[in-house]
Amino acid sequence: MTDGQQEFEKEYADLGATTQNAMDIAETSMDIVRQFVPDETLADRVRQKSVHSMGDIEFQHLIEFTGCDDLGDDEDAPVRAGARAVLEEATIVTDITMSKAGITGRGHNCEKRKAIGNGAELAKETGMTRTAASVLELDKQGVYDGAIATIGNAPTAAFALADCIENGTRPAAIVATPVGFVKAEESRQRIREVSEEYDVPAITNVGRRGGSGLAAALTNELIHVAKDVRTDDLELEHTAAERRSLEDK
Repeated sequence: MTDGQQEFEKEYADLGATTQNAMDIAETSMDIVRQFVPDETLADRVRQKSVHSMGDIEFQHLIEFTGCDDLGDDEDAPVRAGARAVLEEATIVTDITMSKAGITGRGHNCEKRKAIGNGAELAKETGMTRTAASVLELDKQGVYDGAIATIGNAPTAAFALADCIENGTRPAAIVATPVGFVKAEESRQRIREVSEEYDVPAITNVGRRGGSGLAAALTNELIHVAKDVRTDDLELEHTAAERRSLEDK
């Protein structure tokens, strides 16, 4: 790999660009987003990615950050926790195939797994959804402990993961943006509640919108933050308030 190839691998893995033209488009797109979304904190980076993913400037106001890490419970905590998990090569577990497919394979050495396809017998026996059964089956195997849990499609997967957390499971970080009109909003609220109660860092959104593309995009931003730390372009161990103070100097 040439120096130039290494450079664009380092800089552009977050948006998936692989040609000069695509890199130019990606950079211009994010420059436009930054005109409307602050660029001071790690949480701002996630907000920017949500706007880019959804094509909606107002979506930045629908992103929620809950839980805490060793530095505290500020809005950057879930991003710091997720980036640390990437640096530690934690498993990234998605609910369905589409969420998994959207997460970049570049810029990290994390195993990517999907829950769907596990727990078929449990689903058949109980009548619960396949995604909920899949989450419970993987949890029985200890897969979610220390993992990044990404849920982009199935509210029942989010409910199941919340139950697992109540029973002692501790993901390193959660990205939960299940979409829909039936229990989607309630499932994300449930994730926020267990996130706060059990100090599990989580990124969610409010309202009915969301989806696998959004979940993958936000998870990719955790990967991008970790990559910036690895290449010494970012110091991870600051709170959001400290970052704002540094920006003001």
